[in-house]
Amino acid sequence: MATTRKLVIVESPAKARTIGGYLGDDFDVEASVGHIRDLPQPSELPADMKKGPFGKFAVDVEGDFEPYYVVASDKKKKVTELKRALKDSDELYLATDEDREGEAIAWHLLDVLKPKVPVKRMVFHEITREAIARALENTRDVDDRLVDAQEARRILDRLVGYELSPLLWRKIKPGISAGRVQSVATRMVVERERERMAFRAASYWDVTGTFTGTSAEDPSDSGQFRARLVTLGGKKIATGRDFGDDGALKASAEKAGTLHLDETVATEVATALEQVPAHVVSMETKPYTRRPAAPFTTSTLQQEASRKLRMSSRETMRTAQSLYENGYITYMRTDSPVLSSQAISAARRQAAELYGQDYVNDKPRTYGKAKGAQEAHEAIRPAGDSFRTPGQVAGRLNPTELKLYDLIWKRTVASQMADARGSTATIRLGADPVLADGNTTRAELTASGTVITFRGFLAAYEEGRDADRYDTGRDDARLPALKEGDAVVTDEVTAEGHETTPPPRYTEASLVKAMEERGIGRPSTYAATISVITDRGYVDRRGQALVPTWLAFSVVRLLELNLPRLVDYDFTAEMETDLDRIAAGDEQRVDWLARFYRGDDGADRPGLRALVADLGDDIDARAINSIDIGEGITLRVGRYGPYLEGPDESGEQRRASVPEDIAPDELTVDVARELLTKQADDGRELGVDPETGHTVVVKNGRFGPYVTEVIPEMTEEQIQAHLDAQPTEYYKNGKPKPKKKPARPKPRTASLFKSMQMETVDLDQALKLLSLPRVVGTDPDGVEITAQNGRYGPYLKRGTDSRSLETEEQIFDITLEEALAIYAQPKRGRGATSRPPLRELGEDPTSGKPVVVKDGRFGPYVTDGETNATLRRDDDVESITPERGYELLAEKRARGPAKKPARRRSSGGTRSRSTAKKG
Repeated sequence: MATTRKLVIVESPAKARTIGGYLGDDFDVEASVGHIRDLPQPSELPADMKKGPFGKFAVDVEGDFEPYYVVASDKKKKVTELKRALKDSDELYLATDEDREGEAIAWHLLDVLKPKVPVKRMVFHEITREAIARALENTRDVDDRLVDAQEARRILDRLVGYELSPLLWRKIKPGISAGRVQSVATRMVVERERERMAFRAASYWDVTGTFTGTSAEDPSDSGQFRARLVTLGGKKIATGRDFGDDGALKASAEKAGTLHLDETVATEVATALEQVPAHVVSMETKPYTRRPAAPFTTSTLQQEASRKLRMSSRETMRTAQSLYENGYITYMRTDSPVLSSQAISAARRQAAELYGQDYVNDKPRTYGKAKGAQEAHEAIRPAGDSFRTPGQVAGRLNPTELKLYDLIWKRTVASQMADARGSTATIRLGADPVLADGNTTRAELTASGTVITFRGFLAAYEEGRDADRYDTGRDDARLPALKEGDAVVTDEVTAEGHETTPPPRYTEASLVKAMEERGIGRPSTYAATISVITDRGYVDRRGQALVPTWLAFSVVRLLELNLPRLVDYDFTAEMETDLDRIAAGDEQRVDWLARFYRGDDGADRPGLRALVADLGDDIDARAINSIDIGEGITLRVGRYGPYLEGPDESGEQRRASVPEDIAPDELTVDVARELLTKQADDGRELGVDPETGHTVVVKNGRFGPYVTEVIPEMTEEQIQAHLDAQPTEYYKNGKPKPKKKPARPKPRTASLFKSMQMETVDLDQALKLLSLPRVVGTDPDGVEITAQNGRYGPYLKRGTDSRSLETEEQIFDITLEEALAIYAQPKRGRGATSRPPLRELGEDPTSGKPVVVKDGRFGPYVTDGETNATLRRDDDVESITPERGYELLAEKRARGPAKKPARRRSSGGTRSRSTAKKG
């Protein structure tokens, strides 16, 4: 009997290897390596389509929004391999991820491969032997509704990006971009910074005391505790929450008669309280119960990994992807906290084994699915019907993977454990201090504390939390069991001053949380969105905080003033809901896209096309890129970065660039004026060049700080002497030609090294820089070798042969022998000498060639000798894993080589998805 061959196609090589290990010899498992085709650039369309309805977006915006897809150039070989494998197969299993993206990949594979054998859609949310076996028994067809939703999202993002980006190029800066979700996320970060810029700090004082209390019923129950003054003379004492961002008491606090203590009054009250006895006014004890957090969704995993592990969203998702593909956790893109019955049983069983039956909740805990949850059916948890502990997998995972697996395992097990229980006590103390005016007033202080009597789930895991603006720290100290009327001993009372703080900047964790709460984006988009806004220069990182750049201010301002609907939070959330409706079959893709792009006449709402068409010359680019700092100083966002215009400390109008390390909320009027003064047009004088007599200055230019010489203007006598020395020439008519005035000599200039600072560079360093290029010596053939600094860094030059140097300091230090040794090495790239690899990662599963990490002109990169991929901002040379290196190379191959404009051609396109479905 002939054996039936079955072809299984997944997205990644790692996933293929893991699944292949669970299937028998009758199965061939291949990887598509992501999408095999996508919308091309409009310039890559066939010539006959460039002037038609597809010409602007590669989407027919005049008809039914049919996309034109092309197989990526670097995927043609992969498609050929898959077709060849399909010829030898009797069945095809499409086993891509179970979310909309995976469904779309499955549909594209089906449409391109055009199989003549039975096709089955195979879905699973974990890669274990049991899950794969169940998936083989429960296959289905490709879900066209999910494909419609993903296709609508892809077309929507193309329409928004291609309509808005050219507008930004004309009005702000070439090469920048706008996007449907990224622009809204950028607006959130900018709005928070605006709040910080408008914030005015308020000073206030409070009074705290240290007291010792002893229970009358149990003298051994004695302890010291701290209490804070809450009322004085019946009036509530102001805390940070009672002040607005303008630095004044809120209207509600003023209406309630809140007392704002200054230093004098607070010190007086503290001194008076130390002189009088205090007693217990009330003692209230309440039971304390705390439930465990729900199992992880994509959003909560990113938040918790950021808080606890200091991992970025991109790093979290990359690590989770590796854990999933290698069979350690369930699918990592989900907005559902639901656990399967097998997972609940596994978590309860493991909790009992590790902590005891008392620590397991009486009943299985269930967690409700979030509103609109569509992407997957279960939370992120350890894979399998029984969980492996972190200790059991420690030898198979790298340190980053192990830390994330440990977090997921703890959260899952804790979700089925018992509540933490205890009691919370609140003591209110009373005293009657005599103030300096001789009057006695009533003062009340409070202290609270929580005692955990049964840790429950806390024995396994405690959820982190974001920083609270008004968080003063929780007092979990145990309080003695006092009762009303008991006296306490006053040990010490102190007054302490405070200032209100501005709203905290977003971190990746808090931004993801805020986006989720507003319904902006979906779990699979959070990491990509944050990566986009940071990689494209809209947001910088300061530690964990996300700080918007001035460029982001300009982009957000242009959109808010001219296209407010596209950055409206509610409107963006509605679009996500509409995409969910398309996925559920309650909305038609074509009708929805038509309303969005062409408008809805019935609702009198113009579409995107009309909104953008009305814009253009009426947008004042200078106004969009100008921000008033105050007192006549304006910040402008220029092509080469932000700069200031306005009066310096002497009142003279100046211009100065803004250093990157100054955050927008730190650019006050005083700071701006200081920059204008420091970076005056004539620069900072360093001294006089003894050889030329010219003054040497350091300046800050549009390309960074540099040194230059000030060449004095020629005197009238010198100019006349130059003219007199010229021979007199005549026109044909016999009239004398005017003599040419002397050209002003061009001053020498040199950029500062990266290791030099504008504020500290001295004359000696400047003269060395101005002396470049430095002659190192001559080679045996008599050709001169020079060392100099260029656009791409320090290098040696011998005739037309250039070789890169490793550091700028080598320009002054390198000897002739060292230079000749460099030239003796074979030339590589743009004159770079061969350097040993920084790391060796192993053999690439696709090319079969060794992969190494090297240091290049633009930073470290991975290469297998054929494909180079630059490391991302979150990748570290020392800790990068082989799997991450292979992933970067696979992504680079998927993108293909950069195409030259003159050679942009396309072949093998598909115009209509509907036609393909009918076949």
